[in-house]
Formats: sequence, structure tokens, C-alpha cells
Amino acid sequence: MLYPSIDKLMNVIDSKYSLVTISARRARNFQEEENPKLDKYRSYKYVGKALEEIYDGVLQLKQTEEDKS
Repeated sequence: MLYPSIDKLMNVIDSKYSLVTISARRARNFQEEENPKLDKYRSYKYVGKALEEIYDGVLQLKQTEEDKS
């Protein structure tokens, strides 16, 4: 069972593409330098940890000026 579920994650970030991009980038960063942003993780894999950070609001989608118009 995946935690957090894809349904819950889609409430935080509305695009699956953005969700995959952010979590993959954070997982790579996590692998290179161990810098946890949460006190406790349920997952032991880097992608799972990244998804938990997204769900808890630690990682967010950054909007550019082009996205706002």
C-alpha cells in the first residue's frame, strides 16, 4: 500500500506530471545528500520520502510568471 495515496497527492498537486517531476528531483537530491525535511518518515525509499514531503506541504510546486498569466 502506497502512502500517501495518489488520490491524496492529487489534492495537493493537480498534475501527475508535476508530481512525478518534483518527487524524482527530490529523490535524487535526497540520495546525493541526506537532508531530511521531516522528523519521521514511513517509507525507507527516497521516492516514498519525497512523496511524504509533498503530502505534508514541505515541497510545493513553484509557479513561474508564465504559469500565472
